[in-house]
Amino acid sequence: MSEFLDKAGVRRAFSKAAGRYDEVAVLQREIGQRMLDRLNLVNLQPVRVLDLGAGTGVATVALERLYPKAQVVALDFAFPMLLQTRRRGGLFRKPSCLCADLERLPLVDASVDLIYSNAAIQWCNDLDGVFQELRRVLKPDGLLMFTTFGPDTLKELRSAWSEADGYQHVSRFLDMHDIGDALVRAEFADSVMDVDRMTLIYNEVEELMRELKILGAHNVAGGRQRSLTGKGRMHAMKASYEQFRCDGRLPASYEVIYGHAWAPQRLDHAGITFFSPDRIGRAV
Repeated sequence: MSEFLDKAGVRRAFSKAAGRYDEVAVLQREIGQRMLDRLNLVNLQPVRVLDLGAGTGVATVALERLYPKAQVVALDFAFPMLLQTRRRGGLFRKPSCLCADLERLPLVDASVDLIYSNAAIQWCNDLDGVFQELRRVLKPDGLLMFTTFGPDTLKELRSAWSEADGYQHVSRFLDMHDIGDALVRAEFADSVMDVDRMTLIYNEVEELMRELKILGAHNVAGGRQRSLTGKGRMHAMKASYEQFRCDGRLPASYEVIYGHAWAPQRLDHAGITFFSPDRIGRAV
């Protein structure tokens, strides 16, 4: 992200969203499946897989099917999301679950063969720090595969709000090249980035805003407006959004960034205590 996020607000939003998240997470499931399809093309037999920002565990279960001999650990910082993951269950067993922040992973160095992260890293404040953490916990030649959102995401909603008032209502996302540069700074090897552009359509803008609220993906930027939005500004925003209506429907654009990179060597850190994923119990 290109701005400060209220991480406590992010956690609260996704904790509240856990019960209904799957009702509206159509885009997240689609891009997650596309990333899983890419994994089918990679010659990798991991012993331990980390589903980073696992949400309700859709990908966790799919990863267990893809790698039935591996331990798959679902990590999310919203505890109610992990409860949904446990209820979903796995192919052979209940998933291992770890409630933690991806910016401070409580895992030992070089303990994970594969990190899979779908639409999660945009909810961090320090991307450089995140990539350094991910490289730290990856084994030599371990694979990081992730998706996130680029700056054209929800551009119509951002534009409509900018005409309605002077406040930021839509989170801003980093450019693909900035993310690639952060991978290089973290000394990942053979990084590859690409972009896919997707559009969801709605009858009215209220439908989009309702979905974003259910997803827990509404604006949590530190500089956002904290008072209630007045009816006048809401009406102005909806009127402005109408300029994008096409064939009777309103578009919502998403710029989906895919990335993967390899960990070339082990990093050693002194003075910090971590624990191995094989010590994570089956209970949340």
